Amino acid sequence: MEWTGARYADAPTIEQRIRIDAPPDRVWELVSDINLLPSLSAELQAVEWLDDGPALGARFRGRNTHPSFGNWETVSHVVGYEPQRTFAWAVTDPEKPSASWRFSLEPHDGGTELRQWMQMGPGPSGLSAAIQRMPEKEQKIVFVRLRELENAILANLDAIKKLAEG
Repeated sequence: MEWTGARYADAPTIEQRIRIDAPPDRVWELVSDINLLPSLSAELQAVEWLDDGPALGARFRGRNTHPSFGNWETVSHVVGYEPQRTFAWAVTDPEKPSASWRFSLEPHDGGTELRQWMQMGPGPSGLSAAIQRMPEKEQKIVFVRLRELENAILANLDAIKKLAEG
């Protein structure tokens, strides 16, 4: 992926995909289970539903940690929910999220193509504070964070594939 010149205000995105030799209903069980996500992530430590979920409009709290950003909590809102097709959430404010995340599933030759997508912003996030402190380094800050998130997405997809096929 190419992010040269990416700025936070541009709401940069990442999307990766993987082919899984398991039907969409099996993959869906995994991606729609928010309690599984912390086991796949070094950053996301814990999650809990605040409403009955998963369902469109339901909210969940996430507890995160990062060596550069410290510890923080967010509340995410489910903004896309179509069983065996889409599970998406917006972090903090569904109208102007600090980040948006989405899993998309497509049946493919007896298996599933799974895509994970994320978008930074357009609302403020912990990255915004770093950019405000060092505006001359915005592009580098965004680039480094996008690389981290891309590696996390690739690890998520690989772990989900192993679980679904195992």
